[in-house]
Amino acid sequence: MKQITYPFPRLGIVGGGQLGKMLVQAASKLSIPVTVLDPSSSAPACVVTDKIVTAPFDDLQGYMSLARNCDVITVEREDISILYLQSCIDEGCQLFPSPDCLAILQDKFLQKQWLVDQNIPTCRFQNCDDPSLEVTNLFGYPLVQKAKQGGFDGRGVQVIRGPSDAGLLFQVPSILETVVDIEMELAVMVARGQDGEVVVYPVTEMVFESKRNILDHLIVPARVSLEKQHAAQDLARHCVNSLKLVGLVGVELFLTKSGELLVNEISPRPHNSGHYTIEACQTSQYEQHIRAIMGWPLGSPELLCPAVMVNLLGEGQPGNPQIRGFREAMAMSGVFVHLYGKERVLPGRKMGHVVILDDDVERAISKALEVKSCLGIFGVLHDEGEKT
Repeated sequence: MKQITYPFPRLGIVGGGQLGKMLVQAASKLSIPVTVLDPSSSAPACVVTDKIVTAPFDDLQGYMSLARNCDVITVEREDISILYLQSCIDEGCQLFPSPDCLAILQDKFLQKQWLVDQNIPTCRFQNCDDPSLEVTNLFGYPLVQKAKQGGFDGRGVQVIRGPSDAGLLFQVPSILETVVDIEMELAVMVARGQDGEVVVYPVTEMVFESKRNILDHLIVPARVSLEKQHAAQDLARHCVNSLKLVGLVGVELFLTKSGELLVNEISPRPHNSGHYTIEACQTSQYEQHIRAIMGWPLGSPELLCPAVMVNLLGEGQPGNPQIRGFREAMAMSGVFVHLYGKERVLPGRKMGHVVILDDDVERAISKALEVKSCLGIFGVLHDEGEKT
């Protein structure tokens, strides 16, 4: 039997947001030392570790400092310079996912083209480095414009419904996509280990806030047939195996009204749609990611209980956080509140999430609506008012 030596390899995380924070917490449970690189020493992940490299994401010296303190490096965001990450490998660190995988997935056009090359179904798209009315007229309406790089949480994505919207076009390199006739948006988390072992999590049903195009809540298991669930899992597994990516991957899919499954986007990291796994699955997505990149056996992704996850998005004006309805939410049975500890609220910014467990998925949905009606995080410019 192969022995695993202790102390464990030192882990570095590029990015100190909420995904990084939950990775640190999972690593801490296993006594894995973690260093986080982030521009802010007060970022959520930096608050839960005392090993921090405070540097911009475009600072080579910051990456050199991270590499000197780590054996294995991973990312909680994909919009990172491949050159800087390669420099960490040159310093003797292992990097997961690999620079080759990140190069494909961090550019939305390269990602779409890769899907086509692999015969993986996706929607019609077109590269658009110089967005203009002429280009969109030729492509056809309605269409979705996505910035090729850097877009997340609904930013860098918009629907252009006709020529009258041409003045709204982002003037950045983009891709154009046809608007899909969607029955439901789905997501599947997949983990792949260094030895090629793969585990697939249950299919989640995602419900988006249409105005800001950001995930409002999700339901697991998704309310689709077992046949569609298995097909979605098989498609997600195929994506990850084709990439040969090591770590956690979030695969977002469209289920069309005609019953077709299309891959929308692939994220090479733990994912917002996998937050529910902390309470609802045998192995959380964060521990699973650590197992994968450390070369350890993968854990069971079994769903222990139906769940709903609700994003807590910043409301009101930019300002200091004010939490309303906290006591009421904490008093509910089967409700688990996660706050990210961000110091400033911005409208639509992810400030936390709530997981609701119940043996009956419809009761979990009903309870989630109660949580949404009472719990909120608002921006205020002073310390007045109810805090809890």
